Amino acid sequence: MNHTPAHSQDDEVTSAENRHDQLTTAPDATEADAAPRIEVSEHDGNTRIDIAPEAAVRPGPGPGMPEADPEDADSED
Repeated sequence: MNHTPAHSQDDEVTSAENRHDQLTTAPDATEADAAPRIEVSEHDGNTRIDIAPEAAVRPGPGPGMPEADPEDADSED
């Protein structure tokens, strides 16, 4: 069952504009701050959300963190 409210194309543009405005109005904000970080797609009625490959910020531990590379975590003990 799909609980997502229906949006018109005008709503999508307004939502995108609002997101951009929010992310670029802070002091020292750049256009990169408003770059999309996720990709949303629908397949057979299921919504899939993926992290965009070009996203500068990603969830989870960052490179160089022991949690990010299990091999390094074992070598520290």
